[in-house]
Parts: sequence; structure tokens; C-alpha cells
Amino acid sequence: MLLNSRIRANLDAVRDRLARAARRAGRDPSAVRLVAVSKTFDADHVRAAAAAGQVEFGENRVQEALEKIAQTSDIPVRWHLVGHLQANKVRKAATAFAVIHSVDSLDLLERLDRAAVELATAPEVLVQVDLAGETTKFGAPPEAARQVAEAASRARAVRLAGLMVLPPLFDDPELARSYFVRLRRFRDELIAAGLPSGQLRELSMGMSHDFEIAIEEGATIVRIGTAVFGARLPRIESGG
Repeated sequence: MLLNSRIRANLDAVRDRLARAARRAGRDPSAVRLVAVSKTFDADHVRAAAAAGQVEFGENRVQEALEKIAQTSDIPVRWHLVGHLQANKVRKAATAFAVIHSVDSLDLLERLDRAAVELATAPEVLVQVDLAGETTKFGAPPEAARQVAEAASRARAVRLAGLMVLPPLFDDPELARSYFVRLRRFRDELIAAGLPSGQLRELSMGMSHDFEIAIEEGATIVRIGTAVFGARLPRIESGG
């Protein structure tokens, strides 16, 4: 019960901050979806958040996610892959996740689309755009991301839904604002160039330390872990 109460209180606080940020920007809070990132937390934490009304959950690693998905199959939740997708996990990802945020190459997109065709699934995909050039992070530079988005818009099974960005981690979250602005403008450029706006409706940007700024700049999905579940537990080493 203590776990349920703590996570419910955390979710209430995050939802309040989300709503305030949306209203500051003249936006409807319902236009922003909260994905609770449960990486390293067990199924009991997912159940506690679900009991507090949380529906969408994010995981970084496919194998860890598969274990939790199996353990929570009796509750109505929706799973997002927010971490890097390895090529050898594509088939598993195509069946396990409703949304995959981390498509960052034509090769990965093609593998994922082939798997979705074969498995008769239709996950939504977001193109991860690299706007910082950090060697420790994944993502496609803007021109490559443009090509991935164009190809995804013509895919047979996967459904292009938008873009994702992971800016550098700054002590001052205000410094992340320019990356959120650039992703929004990049989305607008793609639409102006002819990609359907309905296929670029989602901007996945903002985490626990900077999600309010991301919302002010147009985020439609925020990926919140620590602010919901607390400090990270030691990583479960069970694959990627």
C-alpha cells in the first residue's frame, strides 16, 4: 500500500506540473501524453502506477520490457520502447510495443517494417533525431532523419507518428529549450516539404528534469521516470 500511495502522489504531482506547463503555453493539457518510464523498476511499480490511472509505460531495453509485459498482461496498459532498438531485437519489438520512439536509420526502419508485415502488427514509430551530435547517444542527423521519415511515411506495416529527441543533460534544464524548439521546427519543415501532418503529430521530448520546458515548446509525449517512480534502481542486466 505504501508503494501505491507514493506513486499515486508522484503521478498527481507530475500531472499537475504537466497541466500548468501546458496552460502557460496556451495548450490543452489533454494534448500531452505522459509515458511513465519504468526501466529498472519491477512489475509491482507498473501495477501501482496503473492503479493510479497511468496507461502508457516506457522501457529502454527490450528483454527487460518483455518480462514486465508478461507479468502485467492482465492489466490494460500500453507499452512504448523509448531506448535504442538493436537489430537482433526487431521482431520482438514489433510484437511487444505499441509505439517505438527510437527509429534512427533506414536499415532499422526496413527491418522493423518487414518484421511487422510478417507478424501482422502495426506499431507506431517515431524517428529519433540527433540534434546534438553526442557520440554516446543514438539518433539520425537531420538530413538522414528526413530520409527515414519519408521512407516511414510509405511503409507497409509500421505507421509513422512523429519525431523524438534526446538533448544533452544540462544542470540548467532551460538550456534544453533550444533542442525542443529545433525539433518542432524540423517537424514543421517536413510538413512544409510534403509529409502528411497526421504522420508527424507526435513530438516525444522532455524527461523528468525538463518536461515542463518541452511542453512549452510543443511536446505531445513526455517520458517521465524518476519523477514518477523515484531514484533509479540498479539496472536489471537481462539483454537489450
